[in-house]
Amino acid sequence: MQQYAMLIAPSANRVYSQHAGRMVAAEIGVFGLGALAGAVEELEEAVIGGVPYLVFRAKALSGRDLRLLSNVSSLFALFEVHGTMLEPIPVQRMDRYDDDLVSILKYVGKTNEQFTKLLLNVTAASAFDAERILGGGLKVFDPMCGRGTTLNQAAMYGYDGFGVEVDKRDFEAYGAFIQRWLKDKRLKHKALTSRVKRDGRGVGQQTRVEFAATKELHRAGETQVLEIVNADTLRSGEIYRRRSFDLIVTDVPYGVQHAAVRDTRALSRRPTELLEAAVPVWAELLRPGGAMGLSWNTYTTDRSELAAMLEDAGLEVMDAGPYLDFEHRVDHAINRDLIVARLPR
Repeated sequence: MQQYAMLIAPSANRVYSQHAGRMVAAEIGVFGLGALAGAVEELEEAVIGGVPYLVFRAKALSGRDLRLLSNVSSLFALFEVHGTMLEPIPVQRMDRYDDDLVSILKYVGKTNEQFTKLLLNVTAASAFDAERILGGGLKVFDPMCGRGTTLNQAAMYGYDGFGVEVDKRDFEAYGAFIQRWLKDKRLKHKALTSRVKRDGRGVGQQTRVEFAATKELHRAGETQVLEIVNADTLRSGEIYRRRSFDLIVTDVPYGVQHAAVRDTRALSRRPTELLEAAVPVWAELLRPGGAMGLSWNTYTTDRSELAAMLEDAGLEVMDAGPYLDFEHRVDHAINRDLIVARLPR
């Protein structure tokens, strides 16, 4: 079997960087349950030349497998190991755009970009094979999207991103950012801001952009969509039709820090109560075979409680070994974990 070494990308978040190797190992473990054609074994953290790596063995990684591994959340470089020598393997990232799309926005409460990418990857790998993941075109919904980190990561992969956000300032900030970014990058696009109405009543304001990575793709009509609606997440079912999305991915408000903020994002509901009300609404928007991935603060909601909510909504919770290895400390008040559930076909 060939041994490989993955150099872990540095993170500006010092606490997250301490967990990055273990998190990536679990991420690859989820890939190995279905998306990867070849078995990955003996995943472990190692120090080579004083630098942290993740090392593993595999019989033979296909080109498709290497493409998948090129897109794990904290990958910096990938090598084949030959004795004491490391031979670089060219990585083939799915990124269609410059990475400042996900990194340039800085604000209090922003979810770490590496973790956002990990959550999207794990959710996608729980629902689809490599061809669907790598082929673009999936529809991703973030029902509490903040300023759009998940939507932007979806766009990087060639997916369409849709979001609902109750905080008007976050809604306006994201709408202004994405339009300015597209203009700065000189990407041909169309932007529209409008009111969403159902049965003659206003539900929320909407900003929608359609764009493409190249002029040729735009002329051919092969465009992507990013859309955000300023509304309560419990009204998501009024905004979008049933079975609209392949993936639902969100970082649930942690409760502690949001409760201290004097604006509409300060929680009017406790996180557990919010999830009890919202999960059934979100589940109705998921397509059969699709998956929902949630990250949350375990200090506010037990994993068993959240799993029961997902199962009551008709979803199948993924509980194989790697799915239980993502729990990590964010700060003294937040211990974050993720859970993925799939809607049976």
